[in-house]
Amino acid sequence: MPLSEHEQRMLKEIESALYADDPKFASSVRKTGATGVRRPTGLVVGLGILGVALLVGGLALDFKPGGFPVLSLVGFLVMFAAGVLALRSRPGPAAAGPKKSGGPRMPGGGRTSSSGGGDGRSYSTRMEDRFRRRFEQGP
Repeated sequence: MPLSEHEQRMLKEIESALYADDPKFASSVRKTGATGVRRPTGLVVGLGILGVALLVGGLALDFKPGGFPVLSLVGFLVMFAAGVLALRSRPGPAAAGPKKSGGPRMPGGGRTSSSGGGDGRSYSTRMEDRFRRRFEQGP
């Protein structure tokens, strides 16, 4: 179902506000798409299944040197590696590093910055100020 002209206009306004407010995030969304970062899903699932098989197989088999189920330990480590791989997967060039730009000016005079802000205020303080300014400006 296509969007109406009003909805398209509102969507463009929201998009331009996002680009003006947080250009780093906007460019990363533009590069990766709305679905986010593509992870090596097949590898993660395969390692997870292999880890479970080794874990259960190590307990079921009679191979326990010194009374310790070494095969089960290896299975756990493989599952752990799969979890770490799933959590640490990143896109290539998009996550190369933070930029040193100061960011665009906000309507209130402050600068936006995803690295913590150069004015020494905390993140929550800056968010509270932005929230107050929105209601002070009115509809």
